[in-house]
Amino acid sequence: MQTPSVDSPPTPPRPRGALRLTWVLAVCSALLLTLVAVEWRPLVRLDDDIAGTTHRWAVDGPGVTHVMRILTDWVWDTWTMRLLCAVVVVWLWWRRKDRWTAVWLGTTCLLGSLLQQVLKAAVDRPRPVWPDPVDSAQYAAFPSGHAMTATFVCGLLVWLLHHYGAGRDPRRAGLAVAVVSVAGVGVTRVWLGVHWATDVLGGWLLGALVVALAVQVHRRKPPRAGRPSARPDSCPDRGIAS
Repeated sequence: MQTPSVDSPPTPPRPRGALRLTWVLAVCSALLLTLVAVEWRPLVRLDDDIAGTTHRWAVDGPGVTHVMRILTDWVWDTWTMRLLCAVVVVWLWWRRKDRWTAVWLGTTCLLGSLLQQVLKAAVDRPRPVWPDPVDSAQYAAFPSGHAMTATFVCGLLVWLLHHYGAGRDPRRAGLAVAVVSVAGVGVTRVWLGVHWATDVLGGWLLGALVVALAVQVHRRKPPRAGRPSARPDSCPDRGIAS
């Protein structure tokens, strides 16, 4: 049996679990998109039931509805999420240590937003219509732009915390904020009657798929060019570079 050389780094294990997760998300996203596009009756009835119930709650609870509007229009708005992503991109670029990641993050957010708009135009699903609406929104319904944007922005930022080796407490705090934001923005969109429940589910699935694909791309980034290596004579007693 051949002994591995000390001069060559160990080969990292293939991220098979991440690859399987990417395929699962892709299949689930495609399946839901197809069912929505063909207006599968059981799915439509489920959406109608959920939307009717939450709209009654929204009309009967104006105080809660007002809070929901503030959260969806300011805290978890798509432009708030994009601005957060842009701030992180600028910070990564300013550090000058990992500009490839800055470009990767900005490109991913841009492509995720573009995919969202393309799917909205392709599916062209009407939004819920109410005689007594509590809020309004433009463009087609599927997928929910708020849910999808929050999912891929929060997901990418949480992954970056892990990638840069943040401590356990920052990682847990970041994950908690991400989960609350992603789940919360979905609830607000259905509560306010501007999206069907499956619009939000589609946004979550597609946003998670964007994150999974982006992570796969990041793991294949080229090695940093021109990185100086230690000279062999720097550790004469061991005979290898440190």
